[in-house]
Amino acid sequence: MPSRHPRAREIGPFLAILGPPAAWFLLFFVAPMAVVWAYSFGSNVGAAGIEITGTFLNYARTLEPVYLGILAKSFGIAAIATLACLLLGFPVALAISFAPARLRTLLLVAIMLPFWTNLLIRTYALMAVLRDQGLVNQAVEAVAPGLAPLPLLHNNFAVILGLVYVHLPFMVLPIYAALDRLDRSLLEASLDLGASHLDTIFRILVPLARPGILAGLLLTFIPALGSYLTPDLLGGPDSQMIANIIERQFKRANDWPFGAALAFVLVYLTLFVLAAQGLLRRRGEAE
Repeated sequence: MPSRHPRAREIGPFLAILGPPAAWFLLFFVAPMAVVWAYSFGSNVGAAGIEITGTFLNYARTLEPVYLGILAKSFGIAAIATLACLLLGFPVALAISFAPARLRTLLLVAIMLPFWTNLLIRTYALMAVLRDQGLVNQAVEAVAPGLAPLPLLHNNFAVILGLVYVHLPFMVLPIYAALDRLDRSLLEASLDLGASHLDTIFRILVPLARPGILAGLLLTFIPALGSYLTPDLLGGPDSQMIANIIERQFKRANDWPFGAALAFVLVYLTLFVLAAQGLLRRRGEAE
C-alpha cells in the first residue's frame, strides 16, 4: 500500500490543532459580526423586527453633520490620548530597557499590574481621585484654602486622562520590545563620534524603534477610538464619543440598523488605519 505523502502527514495535525480555534472564531466572532453587518442594510418594521432590505439609508444617515462631528471629535480625543501615551510611554520604555535585569522585571510587572484589576474598578478609582472632593482637590485645598474645586471630572480633560490611564501599557510594551532588541553598540558608536544624547535618541534610537512605536500607536489609537466605558463615566454631555452613540441606538433608541451602520463605519475606519499602518511598515522596510 503506498505511503502517504509527507506533506499530507503534516497537514493532518495542523488542521487538528487549527480546527477548534477556527470554529470558535467563526461561530462567536464572524457569525455575530455578519449578522450585525446585515442589520446595517435593514430597517425597522415595527413589531416584525428588522427587515434586511439592502438599503444604504443607514450609512447615508451616518454622514449627517451631527454624527460626523461626533466621529471627528472621537478621532481627535483618541489622537490626543495616543500622542500623550507616546510622549509618556517612550521614556518609560527606554528606562525599562536600560534598567538592570532584576529591576527590569519588576518594572514590567508594574506596567502590567493594572491588567490584573477590572477596568470598571480602575475607572471608579480614577473618579474618586478627580471628583470635587477627591484626592487632587483635597491637596489643592490644603495648599490654597478657599480655592474653588478644580473641574477635573465630566469633561474632555477627564476623558483624555482616563484613556491615557487605561491605554498607556499598550504603548509601553511594544516600544520596550523594540528597544530591548536594539544593538547597543550603535548607541555607543554615536556617542563616541560626538553626537549628544538627544541626537542619539532622535537620530538613532527612534528610527530603530519605529516598528515598536507604530505598533504602540496602533494598539492605543484603535481601542481609544472605540472606547465606551471611559467617556461614559468620566465625560459629560459634550464629551461623548462614537461608541456611546452606538450604544444609545441599540439600547435607548431601539434603532439597531442605524446602530449597526455606525458600528461598521467604525470598523471600516479601523481597517483603513490598519492598512495605513501596514503601508508605513512596508515603506520603512524598503528604506
